[in-house]
Amino acid sequence: MLPSRELSAFRKRLLGWFRQYQRDLPWRRTRDPYRIWLSEIMLQQTRVTAVIPYFERFLERFPDIHSLAQAPQEEVLRLWSGLGYYSRARNLQRAAQELVLRYGGVFPRDVESALALPGIGRYTAAAILSIAYGGKHAVLDGNVARVLARIFAVRGDLRDSKRWASLQKSADALLAPSAPGDWNQAMMELGATVCAPRAPQCLLCPVSRFCQARKLGIADVVPERRKKRATESVTLAVGILLDSSGRTLLLRPPERSKGLPVNGEVPVLVSKMWHFPTIVVQADAVKELRIHLSEILAGAKERGTLILDDLPTARHAVTYRSITVHPFRVCCSELPRVAGAKTVPLSEVISPSTLAVSNLTRKAARAAGAGR
Repeated sequence: MLPSRELSAFRKRLLGWFRQYQRDLPWRRTRDPYRIWLSEIMLQQTRVTAVIPYFERFLERFPDIHSLAQAPQEEVLRLWSGLGYYSRARNLQRAAQELVLRYGGVFPRDVESALALPGIGRYTAAAILSIAYGGKHAVLDGNVARVLARIFAVRGDLRDSKRWASLQKSADALLAPSAPGDWNQAMMELGATVCAPRAPQCLLCPVSRFCQARKLGIADVVPERRKKRATESVTLAVGILLDSSGRTLLLRPPERSKGLPVNGEVPVLVSKMWHFPTIVVQADAVKELRIHLSEILAGAKERGTLILDDLPTARHAVTYRSITVHPFRVCCSELPRVAGAKTVPLSEVISPSTLAVSNLTRKAARAAGAGR
């Protein structure tokens, strides 16, 4: 750790830098725990520039915990549509419902109660409680861990459990007790804007003179890069049924299939949201999609006359999967009636924030709508 005199100087320089150069972000203009909580959930694995418009639209519809708790889940997912990682939205609403039930819609001030809420881990709890309430809790995420690794020249995999625990102790020791919220934001801001993963801007860093990695000339190689999980390639075949008026068929949000190791992945890949008939292709996209459609459309009068119009493929990515989306337009004189499904104009699937559908489904819809 830093000696007490250096620690005082470190805190002063970093807080001064943050207060002068911090980015103007909408969630930094408030101490409302709901808004801070929402921003932290949205920012998980998502870029700041992508989050801002979603954050603002979401708050227009759900300005407080009560309105979020009472809303239909499909409406919540619709406002989240396009942001990805939809379990975040589901957990957010579940937590809001618990907050209304147990705390009268007020976010708790203690760590244990915050951690008991769906979707909230140690980092998120520390961020909310420190920024909203001034709680003395140090955050540790990827950005902060990288800053600490360079300040103290920490080698090895930072996500190793013992090393991560050691980094948390360092974060706790550095925390400025007089301004924990600003301090946590300053550490995150430094990692996001200056102490970047590649080519850190050491000349612009307000605390570079304290950095052991810079002194040792290893700032470019610390922290050690993690070994990424091998990317899996997946091909999906998607059937977009269309009638003469431009309406299409969407299937209800699915649960994970049991006993189907391949197509059991479909619920995850379509984010458990409204979707077109979709399969994971094993060998022959057309043949396998036909079989799938025949099962869905059992009893429909056009079942045997469906013509699959091959459309341009699209690319999509979900966590470690690289997905090729192979859409097919299937024109019908009349859309079949399918239990639990609904018919909507294709244009509503294409338009952002109209329906609770994933980006993958929307890409398939755009391919079907092109040239009509």
